[in-house]
Amino acid sequence: MTRSSHALSPALIILMSIATGLAVASNYYAQPLLDTIASRFSLSAGAAGFIVTAAQLGYAAGLLLLVPLGDMFERRALIVSMTLLAAGGLLITASSQSLGMMILGTALTGMFSVVAQLLVPMAATLAAPDKRGKVVGTIMSGLLLGILLARTVAGLLASLGGWSTVFWVASALMALMALALWRGLPRLKSETHLNYPQLLGSVFSLFIHDRLLRTRALLGCLTFANFSVLWTSMAFLLAAPPFNYTEGVIGLFGLAGAAGALGARPAGGIADKGQSHLTTTVGLLLLLLSWLAIWYGHVSVLALIVGILLLDLMVQAIHITNQAVIYRLYPDARNRLTAGYMTSYFIGGAAGSLISAFAWQHIGWAGVCLAGASIAILNLLVWWRGFHRQEAAI
Repeated sequence: MTRSSHALSPALIILMSIATGLAVASNYYAQPLLDTIASRFSLSAGAAGFIVTAAQLGYAAGLLLLVPLGDMFERRALIVSMTLLAAGGLLITASSQSLGMMILGTALTGMFSVVAQLLVPMAATLAAPDKRGKVVGTIMSGLLLGILLARTVAGLLASLGGWSTVFWVASALMALMALALWRGLPRLKSETHLNYPQLLGSVFSLFIHDRLLRTRALLGCLTFANFSVLWTSMAFLLAAPPFNYTEGVIGLFGLAGAAGALGARPAGGIADKGQSHLTTTVGLLLLLLSWLAIWYGHVSVLALIVGILLLDLMVQAIHITNQAVIYRLYPDARNRLTAGYMTSYFIGGAAGSLISAFAWQHIGWAGVCLAGASIAILNLLVWWRGFHRQEAAI
């Protein structure tokens, strides 16, 4: 591959982290605004829910169809182009006069916001081998902060200027970020000779032929399912007695999750030292234990906050470790590895949301916690079965 003489400076790492967070946040601004949007367009709650579904489907399509292109085209140009297209999707959403227009804008934003998943493998490629896990950890902290803080920011902007203000501001920020990335990123191109159909086919081929990748992808799937189980139903718990919190107060709980996400950065450094098995084992055990505090959260806000901190810390630590490990497998296929791994990760998140909603509706908070703990146990079993496949150097 060709590489610029630019070093991966701390300033560039910060720029890529912010860009990753802004891109992924684009998929979450609408969630706390659905009730307001439904009123604006006279929609039922179910119809308004299609907006979130459009974002998820767009993101899934982008993961599978666009992220592998990073192994085919010059990455700076590809990243900048996709960032501008995501800004365009936000612009359509901001100016929407109908549900159809909003769904189109949301779907386009979701599809092109997978630019975040191009920045992570690019950072891994630019980083020195002994710093790769630490760099990936920093970039992924930006990504998870984007997910967790998007709701809080959206609520604040909407209260100041209405729901469309959120998307006007987000579009402008993405356009400015495209300019910053064009100026800051080095040119980087992988010398692959695969055409586009072969490129997509190789994503599935990597899964078929590499057990380590399959193990790590399944760990990621189940770990993000845990994350979704908690965050999907937590608002229902906090809005009901004995808490009766407002939407604004509920949004502040995202700050606890953000603190947990930031605490996971050292996981990449541990993986760099060949101790990824330690991070994974401890992370999965503590992930299971976090559900005890989360369950007790139905009567204690302090216990819930402790559980949120611990769960988000472990989810991020395991995710960082997974990526640090798989990026060592095939250096020239990191975007395809990302496409496969993150598609699995996304499936876990979607499944976790469905399971959580079903558990809350039929059993309540105890059912949500039982579902989360069961998934955590399943994750431990997957790791126990796959542990002997881990290479000593990883």
